[in-house]
Amino acid sequence: MTTRYQDSPPADLAALAGKYLTFALGDESFGLPVSKVQEIIRLPAITPVPRMPAHIRGVANLRGRVIPVVDLRIRLGLPPLAPAPRTCLIVVHLRLATGGQSSLGLTVDAVEEVLLFGAAELTPSPGLDDASAPARSHILALAQFRGAVKTLLNLDSLILGDTPAVHPVTR
Repeated sequence: MTTRYQDSPPADLAALAGKYLTFALGDESFGLPVSKVQEIIRLPAITPVPRMPAHIRGVANLRGRVIPVVDLRIRLGLPPLAPAPRTCLIVVHLRLATGGQSSLGLTVDAVEEVLLFGAAELTPSPGLDDASAPARSHILALAQFRGAVKTLLNLDSLILGDTPAVHPVTR
């Protein structure tokens, strides 16, 4: 049985304005809508699950609830890294098409801060006007902050999409 999720990113940048939790993966900075975030915790023990996609690290016990854990580095095509002292788990919720919610954990290199972005600070991602661009559904917009660019992610599409967000980095 396949569970379907809602995936309808707003097309209007004004609709994307709001608070985002920003985090680092390597030298790059990303953001997730705060409304999707339940909590941020230290990286717990993760139990591997056989025959899962590479970006699914396994499951973790979160106060008696077992939740899947996704490695965002791998999901975004970045090389995997061993956990470091600032590595943490962002626990998020996804809205099911049936109206319910499902929780999961996202491993990130470091959490940065919560930022408020207005429509004037947001820019459509390159390729957002091209419906055939594979990253179209994974990126909500690009946000400018203190001379840096933060990629705002569409969590539902990124995690639940059938195809990788980007091609893996090969070295």
